[in-house]
This record gives sequence, C-alpha cells and structure tokens, in this order.
Amino acid sequence: MHAPHREFMEDLRDILLGCGFAFKKQYGQNFITDTNLLRSIVSLSGADKQTAVLEIGCGAGTLTRELAASAKKVLAYEIDRKLQPVLARTLAGIENAEVVFGDFLRADLSEIERELGEYIVVANLPYYITTPLVMRFIEGSKSAKSLTIMVQDDVARRFCTQAGSPDYGAVTCAIARRADAKIVKQVPRRMFWPVPNVDSAVVRLDFVPDRIPVKSAAMYRNTVRAAFASRRKTLENNLMNAFSLPRDRAKEILAAAEIPEMARGEALSPQQLAALSDILSDAAENADRKKNSRKE
Repeated sequence: MHAPHREFMEDLRDILLGCGFAFKKQYGQNFITDTNLLRSIVSLSGADKQTAVLEIGCGAGTLTRELAASAKKVLAYEIDRKLQPVLARTLAGIENAEVVFGDFLRADLSEIERELGEYIVVANLPYYITTPLVMRFIEGSKSAKSLTIMVQDDVARRFCTQAGSPDYGAVTCAIARRADAKIVKQVPRRMFWPVPNVDSAVVRLDFVPDRIPVKSAAMYRNTVRAAFASRRKTLENNLMNAFSLPRDRAKEILAAAEIPEMARGEALSPQQLAALSDILSDAAENADRKKNSRKE
C-alpha cells in the first residue's frame, strides 16, 4: 500500500467523526477500507483510461478514489446527503469524479446514458436495493457494457446459478437473457466497516447482444414470472393462472415447446423459457388477429 493511501484509510474514521457522520441502517452502509480489495475490484471491472464508470452508493468515496485513478470518468450516485462533507474531503483534488446526491432508482437512466455514452457499472451495492437496481440495468440499459458489483453472497449465487439449483429463480433467468454472470471474488464480512452480518461476493455481469433472443422481452418477463409464481405447482398450472388458459390449451403450448406436462419452472433453463415465451407470443398474436377479424 502506498503511504499516502494508507494514511488516507487510517484517517477515514477521523474524517467521518469530524463530519459528524452516523451510519444509517436503512441505507445498508458498510464501507470498504482495504486498499488491496478496492484495487482488486477496479481490476476485475476492467476500468481503464478509455472507460466511463457509473458507481451507485459511493459511501465515503474509497472505491470512487480507486476508480478515478484508473478510469476516464466516474459518475457516482449517493443517496445520503450527510456524506456530502465527507466526500468533499475524501475526493478533494480528484477532477474526473462527479458525485450526484440522490436516489439512483428515481434517476432518468436514459439521460445518464446520453451523458456517459458507453460505460460500465462498478459498485459496492447497498444490499437493500441490489435486485431492483440490477433489474433496472437488465431491463432498461442500452449502453452499459458490464456490471461489476459487490453483493450479498447468497444473492451472488442466485444471479449466477443453473436450472435445478435451490438458488435458481426469476432473477437468474432475467439476467441470463442479456448477460453472462460470474462470481469473480469472494469477500468475507470482516473486510467491511462496520462489519455486516453476512459475507459478500463480487459478481461481474457482461452484456452480450442477443444472448438469448426472444420475440418479446415483455412476454419473456411474464413467462418467467409465471414459471416461478408458485414453486409447488407445475408449470402447466402456473401458465393457466398467469395467462388465463384452459388446461387443454396449456398442454398444447407446453407440447409445442417440448416441455414435459409435469415440469416445474425451476427445472427449465432460460433458453427453454425463451422458447416457451416465443410460443406464447405467437399464441397471443393469433388470438388478437382472430379477435380483430371478428370485429371487421
């Protein structure tokens, strides 16, 4: 560790105390102060001098500093305005980092993407917003290249697992449609301050154009939701409930997708669910055409 950086890390607690900062449980504030871990996260993200970085939940700015040292530009969001005087000190003299104080989930993503162009996301995510935040990029981003994010260990497994696993669910399938997901680093709880109750992991999601092509992204989302709506029920029953299908029609659709009648959603791969969603899209289009022809 370079001496100035070591001094900065040792001074961080004094800075927080001097600014009258108090940790808030509702924001899931657990800061990283280990320089080697911070540099490892930056390295795993692939950030370099040609890269624009979006950081969510910059906290005391420790990761922001490391990102700014490697990246072209860092745009960081922080919801807790009480950190403003802290960040004014920890990011003093760093010209390629901008902090926006506000709730990222309420920000206009399309406007952010117009400002950044092509970019990557790197963040030590507040655990309470992990899934909605990741889904925001999966469903709405047009120019993010990757997400390298620190998340709770069990959530990391959920993002990256395979069909049939107890951790497999709707979020796994949503991510799989657009991105390759991989756990790239395990992080014990003692690496944070204050120490949380769980271990963490760094997950990297790399966006791949047309990774799993579907006719309708909305229908894929609805199919995935239906598949996992009730794990105890068969997919046939879940389709009947979700799409108001008679049993015979649900059986026909499953047969067309080459899915066994008694299958459950958790046993199907994202590719199988995509094929099923395409058949449901075709069925919906045919039903609309028949309805319109009757009106004419």
